[in-house]
Order: sequence, then structure tokens, then C-alpha cells
Amino acid sequence: MRYIVNLLKSILFMQRKEFIKRLGLSSLVAPFVAACGNENVDPIPVTDASSTGSGSCTVSPSETAGPFPTKSPSSLVMTDIRSDRTGIEMQIHITIQNKNNNCAALSDAIVDIWHCDKDGYYSEYGGTGMQSLNLQGVHFLRGRQSSDTNGLISFKSIFPGWYSGRAPHIHVHVYDATGKSLLVTQIAFPTDVCDTVYTTATQFYKKGKQDTSNAVDNVFSDSLANQMSTIAGNVADGYVLSHTIIVSA
Repeated sequence: MRYIVNLLKSILFMQRKEFIKRLGLSSLVAPFVAACGNENVDPIPVTDASSTGSGSCTVSPSETAGPFPTKSPSSLVMTDIRSDRTGIEMQIHITIQNKNNNCAALSDAIVDIWHCDKDGYYSEYGGTGMQSLNLQGVHFLRGRQSSDTNGLISFKSIFPGWYSGRAPHIHVHVYDATGKSLLVTQIAFPTDVCDTVYTTATQFYKKGKQDTSNAVDNVFSDSLANQMSTIAGNVADGYVLSHTIIVSA
């Protein structure tokens, strides 16, 4: 009986193999067959058009630029946006893709970013009920770059702090090469990374954990998957943030 069962399995395997061969898929299937037989094979990185976890080519969520947008972004063309701000160093890598071109990389896009400092304060504003500390005369943690042929722009910054009522975030405004506005959006941070930073690097971040989670944040609560960044690194060596933003250009 066992012989018959094994024989039937062999016949089915050969039929499946011949079917795959006729379709011309042998070269695609072979690596997966080999991997299944090797428990020590390194995991294959999973990528998709949006790199946001949705697995689809979908335009990134549109969000408000306020209440602290950059007043004159064209005067802040720079990669190192730290100025005099202290905190855990963070490299920011943002890739811009074009929904109207099957999510291919969008080169020459103009990209502005801005975020708060380690204490939750924004430059260019202050002295009002929105922000008591007056920082109207400085321009830290704001910058502009144009995307390269891979759609990539990069900045050197610090890991932002937080302020009451919002989860940690970065603001982004994307324009096409002519200066036409394409999208204003925001980037979210993984909670576990934030918790580590805010409870470990206490020489910089003195307020402890954020008081507003991503799940209840008024910006991210309905679109978190498409705005969540990927962050690697540690408190001692700094962090690298990566995120893909999809626009219609």
C-alpha cells in the first residue's frame, strides 16, 4: 500500500514539474524549491511598490502642513538640517515614486521636510498659545532637497521629540520639478523605537514616553500603515529612517 501511495506522489510531482516546464516557469520556481529544502537559507527581502506595508501602488495619504510649515523653504536647500539642535543623530532617507508611472522612481522632485526638536519645539514659530517658546528667528530641523534618479532624498537630522496630543512625526511636502505642489503628508515612527529612545537617551529626551499613541493620533489613526517608517539603528550609534512616498505626478 505504501508503495502505491509513493508511486502516486511521484506521478503527481512529475506532472506538476512538466506543467511548470511547459509554462516556462522553471527558472522562477527552482530557487523556491531549493530554499524549501534548506533550513539555513537567509530570508529573501520582501519589497513592494510602496514600501509601506500595503503591497499596492497607492498614493500616500494627504495631511495638513500646519500648524508649523516652513515659511521660506527655497532658502533652506541643505542636507544637514540639525543646526544647533542636540539629540540622537538620525539619517532620513525618503524615496519618491510616481503613481502615474506604475510607481517608478520620480527624479527631480522637490522635497521639503520639517519636524520638532528633542523637546517638541518648532523653529520659525513661537510666542503664542500654539508654542510658548519663541523661536521665530531660527530655522533648525527644516530642509529641502531634490530627488535623484532613484527618487531618493536624504537628510541628516536628529530623532524628534514629541509634544502633547501628537505622536512623533515628520512633515513632508513634495513638489514636481516646476514647483507644482503634489502632496503634503507626514511620516510616523514605530512605537517600540520611540519608547527606547525616550526612556534610554534621557540626557536629551527628558519627558519620557509620548503621551499620544499612533493608534489614537488624529493624523495617523486612519492611515498608519501607509505612513509608517522603517527605522534601524540604536541609541549609541544613531538611527536610519527609511520611507517611501507615492505621489501622482
